[in-house]
Amino acid sequence: MSNSADGRSVTSKLAAILQTFSTGNVHSLSDIARSANLPVSTAHRLTAELAEWGFLERTDDKRYRVGMLVTHLGTRVWHEPNLQEHARRILDDLSSATHATVRLGVLEDLAVSYVEKRPDTHTASTTFETRVLPAHATAMGKALLAFAPQETVDAVIDNGLDQYTPFTIVAAPALRRALAIARMTRVATTRQELRLNTAAVAVPVVAGGGAVVAALELTTSGAGYQLHVIQSAVVVAARALSRELTASQRRTRPDRFAVLQGSSVVPLRAAAVTVPEVAGRTAGRSAG
Repeated sequence: MSNSADGRSVTSKLAAILQTFSTGNVHSLSDIARSANLPVSTAHRLTAELAEWGFLERTDDKRYRVGMLVTHLGTRVWHEPNLQEHARRILDDLSSATHATVRLGVLEDLAVSYVEKRPDTHTASTTFETRVLPAHATAMGKALLAFAPQETVDAVIDNGLDQYTPFTIVAAPALRRALAIARMTRVATTRQELRLNTAAVAVPVVAGGGAVVAALELTTSGAGYQLHVIQSAVVVAARALSRELTASQRRTRPDRFAVLQGSSVVPLRAAAVTVPEVAGRTAGRSAG
């Protein structure tokens, strides 16, 4: 729609009016005009049109509320949130509380595909990006490998443990020891293994039946790498996400749980399947 004299399109004005109802169920015309930053005459005209279409309804006391059409559309299009959608709020909260970069990762083709929230960005992504990080040199990769089938760990090792810094674990026995510790403590860490002057801590995220479906990671930099300070925050956040996923699974089908990876939905059997089993098994993709 073309712009009006004040530089705002009609669409933006309509959106502003509808957004008013996110802060309450019923509003007067003056409330709507003030919230949408519109003249009362303009708010009256557009609100009346929205009421004619069924997006709003006028009450007996001449106020407005959300119409049946919006309620109907919301019911029809609602879907159970996927893994990323469940995680977005937790990623946002954890990053805001710690002022650090947080990631949610899953194993894909022997590397870690992830969504990320940086402290200088508005919100976390809701789709796993095409970029990946090496499983053996990241805390979230170790947290996932610690609970992966043995053949998945073997495939990662056979694919080559590239060295990114002098501190990267490149020996198979050392990696297996690190994974055993992560499996026992349910916490994985890295110290300057992917990048110098950077450390990270990660905790597995589980769905119903204890299946590990992802890993939540927080990175820090600077002297000291006080992982013990941030570890508790990551543990609490991962547990909260795990509870949400388990509750979501109960609301859908008790025997299956869908994890969105890229554009495809991969069903996970609740108590028997982990992410590495449904992720690609093809070696050779660069973990760079």
